[in-house]
Amino acid sequence: MLGLQDILAAQRSLSSLITRTLLEYSFLLSQRAGCQVYLKLENWQKTGSFKVRGAVNKVASLTEEEKAKGLVTASAGNHALGVAYAARAWGNVTATVFVPVNAPASKLRKLEEFDCKVVLSGNSYEEAHHATEEFRQVHSVTYIHAYDDTWTIAGQGTVGLEIMQDLPEAEAILVPVGGGGLIAGIAVAAKAINPQVRIIGVQPEASPAAYLSLRNGRPYEEYEAAPTIADGLAGGFGRRPFEIAGHLIDEIVLVSEEEIRAAVFTLLEQAQLVVEGSGAVGIAALLAGKVNLAGRKVVVILTGSNIDASLLFEIMSEHAVKRET
Repeated sequence: MLGLQDILAAQRSLSSLITRTLLEYSFLLSQRAGCQVYLKLENWQKTGSFKVRGAVNKVASLTEEEKAKGLVTASAGNHALGVAYAARAWGNVTATVFVPVNAPASKLRKLEEFDCKVVLSGNSYEEAHHATEEFRQVHSVTYIHAYDDTWTIAGQGTVGLEIMQDLPEAEAILVPVGGGGLIAGIAVAAKAINPQVRIIGVQPEASPAAYLSLRNGRPYEEYEAAPTIADGLAGGFGRRPFEIAGHLIDEIVLVSEEEIRAAVFTLLEQAQLVVEGSGAVGIAALLAGKVNLAGRKVVVILTGSNIDASLLFEIMSEHAVKRET
C-alpha cells in the first residue's frame, strides 16, 4: 500500500516547497532523560507544523481538473494551514477549511494570512470532518484528508526519511500520534532502512485512540476526546494508517495533561524552543519515564509550534509558582 519508494518520490516532490528541518542533539535533555536525545525540529517547518508535508504532497498528486474544482479539508488547525499553503504554492487553487469552533486562536490568526475560506464548525475534528463531507457533496470540490490518505502519509513519511538519512544509527523514534498519518509514514520509511529501529507513538491520556486501536486490533476511527492542550492529537486513529503501519509500530504510550504542560515548559526553558502541546508529548513521555530507552540514541519529533500565547504564558506562570513554593 505504501513503500519506501513512494516516500522517496514525495521527498523529491517536496524539496523546493518545504523546509528540511534540523535534527539537533540536546545535551540538557539527554542529561534529564538518561538517553541521547535528538530533536527533529518540525516546529520550525513552514506554517509551524509537519502537516504541510502531507498537504503539499497530496495537492501535487492531483490533476489540473481536481485542482480547478477547489480544495476542502477539515482540521484542528495545522493541517488547514498546510492545505492553505499548498493551495497558494500551486497557484490559483481555492481552498475552504473547516475547523472546530474551539480551534486555537494562534492557528486561526495564521489562517487569516492565506487566501482561503475558513468555516468554524463543530466542537471537534470529527464534527468539522462531517461538515466537510456535506460541503463536498454539494459543491463537488476535492477533499484533502488530514491523515487517512496514502499521498498525505507519504508526505509525512519524509520526516522519517530525513531522520534516517541524518542519523542512520537512531535506535528509537518518539512520534506524537493523532490520526496516525505521521507515525504511519515514519514507520514505513524508518523500518525499511533499519528494521531494528523502535517506533514509539505518544498520545495524550485524553485521547488514546491509537493506543486502543493497536491493543484491540481495529482502528478507532472516531473518538470523543476529553479536553487536552494537545488539540492536534484529539480524535480518532485512521483506518489507512492502521492498515499501512499498525504492524510496524512497536508501542504506544500515554501522557497526562500535567506531563505535557511540563514538557512545553522544559522545551522553552532548556532548549529555547516554542512547542505546542501536541508537539511536546514525546518529551513528556521521556521526562515522565513512560519509555525505557536508557543510553539509546532517541529521536523526538517536535511536530509544531502553534501554541496560543495565552496558554504558553499560563504554563510559564504555573511553573514559576511551583518553583517558588
